[in-house]
Amino acid sequence: MTSLLEISELRKSYGQTEVLKGVNFVMAKGEVNCVIGSSGSGKTTMLRCINMLENFEGGTIRIDGQEIGYETINGKRKRKKEVEIARQRALTGMAFQQFNLFPHMTAMDNVTLGLIKVKKMQREEAQIIAAQWLERVGLADHQEKFPGQLSGGQQQRVAIARAIAMNPKLMLFDEVTSALDPELVNEVLQVIKDLASDGMSMLIVTHEMRFAYEVASRVIFMNAGLIGEQGDPRVMFHKPQSERLAEFLKSSAFS
Repeated sequence: MTSLLEISELRKSYGQTEVLKGVNFVMAKGEVNCVIGSSGSGKTTMLRCINMLENFEGGTIRIDGQEIGYETINGKRKRKKEVEIARQRALTGMAFQQFNLFPHMTAMDNVTLGLIKVKKMQREEAQIIAAQWLERVGLADHQEKFPGQLSGGQQQRVAIARAIAMNPKLMLFDEVTSALDPELVNEVLQVIKDLASDGMSMLIVTHEMRFAYEVASRVIFMNAGLIGEQGDPRVMFHKPQSERLAEFLKSSAFS
């Protein structure tokens, strides 16, 4: 299978605290990789580095063969120009814990904004694409509603439609259900399951163990800034190789 995402010796610190300590993994096109682990293990930081929302001090990230964010010139590592980073950032779409919708804009306008401003589409074309994705996430009847008129689950689905409408090569999901009331979680997870069945490439940070077990091609367990274990969830979850993963799964009440 063709690799889509390659991470090699990724290192990231905040001050004196090293959060990522040399992360390595490769993800193929069409895979759904779920990243699990305790708070502070580096899961969200890794996603933010992939999307270049965070600088990183060492290692490389490649998406579809392109080195993201940095280049080496005469043996020296140098951050790429902002215009190039913005272009590379469009290779990924990201849905966050918080929905980050513009409150004064309708669902339709939230989704079309990037298509018009970044992809330079005509409004009519952007609206056609936005309508297709809003229908895809079950919000065809809510296109003209403002975020304040939508439930948390509906807002998150608008945010997912907004990201996917940009046609990224890789979708990143960062704990997209953590800000939702329990009864709204399943409607968002179902949207992601449907996208997975369509073959979309996705890297998902989640604390929903049952969801990871059912959806992931591969699970990546992060522990203290490193990948502690990775593999088929049907193997990992029932026969963890490390005591730390066994403890984590037990604390997560996975059974």
